Amino acid sequence: MSTLQDAQHYLSGQILLAMPGLTDPRFARTVIYMCAHSADGAMGLVLNRVLESLTFPDLLEQLGIETTSVEEPINIHFGGPVESGRGFVLHTPDYVQDATLVVDAEIALTATVDILKAIAGGTGPRRCLLALGYAGWGPGQLDNEIKSNGWLNVAADDELIFGPDPDSKWDRAMEKLGVDPRMLSDTAGHA
Repeated sequence: MSTLQDAQHYLSGQILLAMPGLTDPRFARTVIYMCAHSADGAMGLVLNRVLESLTFPDLLEQLGIETTSVEEPINIHFGGPVESGRGFVLHTPDYVQDATLVVDAEIALTATVDILKAIAGGTGPRRCLLALGYAGWGPGQLDNEIKSNGWLNVAADDELIFGPDPDSKWDRAMEKLGVDPRMLSDTAGHA
């Protein structure tokens, strides 16, 4: 299989949806934006788990960042169980710096304090999602989980990524797929 064909099977820029039978409490009913997926592994951020224990103003205070212009409340999400003390900002690509990973034409990822300063100062990206930690998979691990009926994928869109009401994102993503979760089987079928 050629590299181009391989690349078409990878899910960077897509959204993963946990299947109803996925019982791991860290991932049950999660919606994950895939920042990177290749033969070397995969990395994504959970979009629908808000941390109640930390607010954006608290985070800025802990980092010693002055706030001048945060107009609407910004939630901090549980991005995943890997490196849970490390911060990531998923955002529109109208803000890009040297350390920014541009995932596609619509989404970028930055993990520096500079972006937090820009957001606090009103010069950050148009839309953003802040997360602590990430979901990570080793080489072939995510592919095997998908084959074992652990995940579905759907095209990403602004509302699933940045929209309000994180608690309804899984249901909205399933609706976008046209899938009734009650009709899904927990076991993989093989012909």
